[in-house]
Amino acid sequence: MDRRTFLNSGLAAGAVVAGIRSEGLAAEDKNVKILGISCSPRKGKTTTTAIQVALDAAKTLSPRIDVELIDLGGLDVSDWQGGAKPSAGMSAINDDFDVVLPKFRVQNLGGLIIGSPSYFPSMSSLCKAFLARLAVLRSPELLLADKPVGALSVGAYRNGGQEIVIQQILTAMLCHEVFGVGGKPSAHQGATLWNAYGDDIMKDEFGITSATKLGIRVAEAALGLS
Repeated sequence: MDRRTFLNSGLAAGAVVAGIRSEGLAAEDKNVKILGISCSPRKGKTTTTAIQVALDAAKTLSPRIDVELIDLGGLDVSDWQGGAKPSAGMSAINDDFDVVLPKFRVQNLGGLIIGSPSYFPSMSSLCKAFLARLAVLRSPELLLADKPVGALSVGAYRNGGQEIVIQQILTAMLCHEVFGVGGKPSAHQGATLWNAYGDDIMKDEFGITSATKLGIRVAEAALGLS
């Protein structure tokens, strides 16, 4: 190999290495989207506020974190009929779910925070329908696989079944092969909030702190997995 050939090969190799490094930097700089979904039939109320608190906390972790709130309150989301297998495109039922579905198909989706009120004590029927309809994202590929998912719940009592609702949400999401995450200490399972102040959930200092910790934990996991 003469000197010119050697130099040319060296320059080519250097260009390859530089390209790899630039791709790595680009990956590190890529924004990560975290979606927060409020599954309360009461639009803009306590569950929505709690989700927004978690998303705001997630944003503080890194400028790479993008967040978006999806408030299902007032939308028509029908339950999935098990015998009607969802298609790979839009869902099999024509309702408002098809409006929000594309938000879960973005390439930079990094994680989810899902919230529901506690009713008797269980997730809302809207939350149950929403989780069932997400089945469309399981075929032909698992679009949510390996994404961190955190959950929160708002109850009328301090011990009003919030942790049961969190468990129900995370159990359903395991069908997508996600990573279920909790919050920091005092919010290990997720965020639990108490609506004891006439819909002013911000007065529940303990609950708001748990929502903040949940948002930070989901953001940490999303960045670590991106």
